[in-house]
Amino acid sequence: MMVSVKRVVLDVLKPHQPNALEFCQAIAKVGVDYHVHLIVLEVDENTETLQITVEGNAVDFEAIQSIISEMGGSLHSIDEVEVLSDSAAG
Repeated sequence: MMVSVKRVVLDVLKPHQPNALEFCQAIAKVGVDYHVHLIVLEVDENTETLQITVEGNAVDFEAIQSIISEMGGSLHSIDEVEVLSDSAAG
């Protein structure tokens, strides 16, 4: 039985550049059907704390984590997860 990740909510710390729009677009490009929602929670002199929600049919967490790191971000925590088994989908 397969289990697909449908939604993750992440707490991410990133430098000011790339900006929130570029950051969001890069994450969205990781998947074919990703819906990415980003909220800037806090801004300080060097960094921004973000809440990023990624939704899709099969969210690839490792790929998202990888692109966050490539852009200079750091994953603080996984705050929410929604998964669905394939037997429930059929």
